[in-house]
Amino acid sequence: MADYEVTVYTGNRLNSITLNPVHIKLVGTDGESERTRLRSFVIFGGSVSTYIVSCPKSLGELLLIELDKRQFFLLPDDAWFPDKVEIKSPERDVYTFPIYCWIKDSETHRFREGKALRVFDERNSLGRHVRKQELSQRSADYSWNLYYSGLPYTIKAEGPRSLPNEVQFSFTKTTEFAYTTLTGLAELQLKGLDDNSENWENLDNINDTFRQKGTPVLDYVQEHWKEDGLFAYQFLNGVNPTLIKRCKTLPKNFPVTDDMVFIPNGSNLSEELKQGNIYLCDYKNLDGMPGNTIQGIQQYLMAPLVLLHKRPDDKLMPVAIQLKQTPAEDNPIFLPTDSTYDWLTAKIFVRSADFSEHQINAHLLRTHLLVEVFVVSLLRNLPMVHPLYKLLIPHTRYTLHINVMSRRQLMGPSGLFSKLAASGGEAFLKIAARSLSSTTYRSLCLPDDIADRDMQDLTNFHYRDDGLQLWNIIFKYVQGVIQYYYKSDDEVGEDSELQNWISDIFQYGFLSQPQTGIPQCFATVPDLTKFVAMVLFISSGQHAAVNNGQYDYSAWMPNTPTTLQRPPPTTKGTTSEATMLQTLPPINMTVRGMVTVLVLSKESSDFVPLGDYPEDHLTEDIPRQLQKEFKVELDRLSITIRNRNKGLVIPYTYLDPKSVENSVAI
Repeated sequence: MADYEVTVYTGNRLNSITLNPVHIKLVGTDGESERTRLRSFVIFGGSVSTYIVSCPKSLGELLLIELDKRQFFLLPDDAWFPDKVEIKSPERDVYTFPIYCWIKDSETHRFREGKALRVFDERNSLGRHVRKQELSQRSADYSWNLYYSGLPYTIKAEGPRSLPNEVQFSFTKTTEFAYTTLTGLAELQLKGLDDNSENWENLDNINDTFRQKGTPVLDYVQEHWKEDGLFAYQFLNGVNPTLIKRCKTLPKNFPVTDDMVFIPNGSNLSEELKQGNIYLCDYKNLDGMPGNTIQGIQQYLMAPLVLLHKRPDDKLMPVAIQLKQTPAEDNPIFLPTDSTYDWLTAKIFVRSADFSEHQINAHLLRTHLLVEVFVVSLLRNLPMVHPLYKLLIPHTRYTLHINVMSRRQLMGPSGLFSKLAASGGEAFLKIAARSLSSTTYRSLCLPDDIADRDMQDLTNFHYRDDGLQLWNIIFKYVQGVIQYYYKSDDEVGEDSELQNWISDIFQYGFLSQPQTGIPQCFATVPDLTKFVAMVLFISSGQHAAVNNGQYDYSAWMPNTPTTLQRPPPTTKGTTSEATMLQTLPPINMTVRGMVTVLVLSKESSDFVPLGDYPEDHLTEDIPRQLQKEFKVELDRLSITIRNRNKGLVIPYTYLDPKSVENSVAI
């Protein structure tokens, strides 16, 4: 008689227990066990239970297990969430079977042993069959859907609750998200203002309304938002640090001359361009897009160009702003030497444009929508036993749920974005599609993007400094895992499932456009390593960089107006505090915008930081050791960033690994 010691780990989740009988069958290379009931009256959430499964003889090397849960008589047909099953064989070998899914039906579910296998490693016909069966079911569960022509495809889902249970929010996440959404106005002590469509009477009223509702950074923004130094700083370390680039030659449509710009120390604009001290932010992505209509009032969305100068003290300062792309007499170039309100109004139009560029391009498209493509393609093409599935699945948590929810509540025709943003309505999806058409593989890989923007040596660029360190740590971890599983380029080329994964991404994420530079296949181990590192970085660090500071920089509305109610000035000397207040969003849109950025950046209590792996998908010793080393290096980076921040007037925390979530989960 051969006895197998079976230990079942039930997930510690709400309602993960089952009152119904659970059965198991062990399948090995030399036979299979009888379907055996795990004799326990109740399997509790978080419980660890051990059973004995006896067989007439040894089953050889264990390949898989079969689990089923059957409704018993009058008991409720409940759900059960097992984390994993560990089995000790009569030969004292230990096998681990990762599960991490809900079992709600009465069907038989098959789970492979934890050792990663590529498709060409399958020597057993049963293993090949189970692999195909799993991907067939996943293809049905995770279907592609064309949401809007010119945008990446999305998952086909009627709503978050129509998604497979494994990718939905936990009860904790659902409850907290709903609570923050419903009580945001009360939490910010703004209740009663969301129905007030009047304009603000003066800046003091805005100050008084938002006092005591901030973070240290928000408090600083509220106090210094008019200053040129903070205006320029946000292009480096605010929520949209992806647009600024070094400028060696002025764009033809931005005719700034030497006599317009004051440069300290006797220099001039032409000389500073040659020296590499001039930087440009160009919002051409927004050019020609129709402004939204909100509460019956036409809104205005500009496509500015901003010129910045790095002074001898290394401080970056704005020196010229043009609010529309085409030069004209009614499109003046605003300068710091203009009147106070001319210059401040020009900066406000830039900050409002930055809100739209950030939310639609840097945030929505380049993290949420592209990561959704990575996730759906992963789930459709790579089975649980595949090494890339094991590496990447922790970095997919909640992404599909939050994206489906966002399309309903934020992006749609009646969504919140249409009710508070100048780029809502007709412009929203057009801007997103235009953004995708200009997205390249190099722009998604941080080292390449920094090099292409020629931003390697600008001081006080904390996003770059922290981001490159984080990229290198992620790259080293990914490289170690991939080189463990793929010993040669030939093995990469031979892995048909891996090739299907990238082919789907190229087709459904980048619409089969070769000019994007996105790989259409993987030919080498380095090719694969770089792409996977990019996926992991965008899913974690890049999303944190463009998401986590939204409340800090956008909750104080004059610094980041979601929309503007008056057209930009066409002649200098026509602005005042009164015209500025008439241009800014009214009271109700201000408070709704504040609540929105609160909801979008509030950390959940079940937040999983980058490098934490509560689920054991990788079971071999070397990959698990690489995970531990990954975590150690992330902790070191966190200490470095926190020590650096002690000396900063505005701490940059968004790429501190302890503040970076493992996935796009909010």
